[in-house]
Amino acid sequence: MSAALPTRTREIQLASRPQGRPATENFRLAETDLPELQDGQILVRNEFMSVDPYMRGRMNDAKSYSAPFQLDAALDGGAVGEVIASRSESLKVGDVVVHQLGWREYSVVDAATVTPVPAGLAPTSAFLGALGMTGLTAYAGLLKVAEFKTGDVVFVSGAAGAVGSIVGQVAKAMGASKVIGSAGSPEKVARLLELGFDAAFDYHDGPVAKQLREAAGERGIDVYFDNVGGEHLEAALAVLTVGGRVAMCGAISQYNSTEPTPGPRNLAVAIGKQLTLRGFLVSGQRQHAAEFGGKMAEWLADGTVRYDETIVDGLENAPQAFIDLLDGANTGKMLVRLGERAS
Repeated sequence: MSAALPTRTREIQLASRPQGRPATENFRLAETDLPELQDGQILVRNEFMSVDPYMRGRMNDAKSYSAPFQLDAALDGGAVGEVIASRSESLKVGDVVVHQLGWREYSVVDAATVTPVPAGLAPTSAFLGALGMTGLTAYAGLLKVAEFKTGDVVFVSGAAGAVGSIVGQVAKAMGASKVIGSAGSPEKVARLLELGFDAAFDYHDGPVAKQLREAAGERGIDVYFDNVGGEHLEAALAVLTVGGRVAMCGAISQYNSTEPTPGPRNLAVAIGKQLTLRGFLVSGQRQHAAEFGGKMAEWLADGTVRYDETIVDGLENAPQAFIDLLDGANTGKMLVRLGERAS
């Protein structure tokens, strides 16, 4: 006899908008009724949910590329889980899917909006990271936005994070002559060297400009993949070669700022060096998803690319996991485990 389907779910709601650094008091654990399943919908038992830096901006009541989270309502974001009920012709019970209604234990989702996960390719969590949005961000940002070329010297900030660690490894796989990474602890620096980075430094050890110049040498850098902004961007502009390219993916150093953050003091060097600075969103790179998926599956299978995960257990701990992410507590992808799949 099959178990009864759940009628309620626990979820994390936004209780108040953070001012500066978020606190656990800005979030609320609540229990709500699940809506009745309609035609074309599925009920998913979520196994993992993602916490990502971009979510900080959505906690502000400000116009941006993503709609702000609503107060007293569940947050959302990437999640992967098992279909436990279906009114969709394309998905059946037992299928595993990625969707965007995370921050809750069970989700009622329109089947047309999910991405099925192929069985046996990798652990399900990887489809929120190296094989998911994170991996596509790294791949497309480096190869399509920054227009990486064989022989380039590449600098990656936030290099021990989910995106940065993949960027560096993809650059090496595609023939970079040198890959440099910055991170926030000696342990993370050591991990970058294990992953094949040619040089890495801890930005706490001294001025980023000085450490980057020493790592890059007279050659300089051709590509900067920016996850941090601020001092890192200013340092990169100083050592970029003529015709250098910057893929502007994130600026995590500024996300909790309560006052406007000044731009790089040396931005004018972009004129003489004929630099290209391009901001991008992964949502604008989905046309490369099939190409990325095939290449990344090969790289993971043969060990060319490896990925790290920092996993926190329990939905109730998701707010703290998000706060810790902004503080740099993670190595690789920060995930919250919500439950195990049924056997």
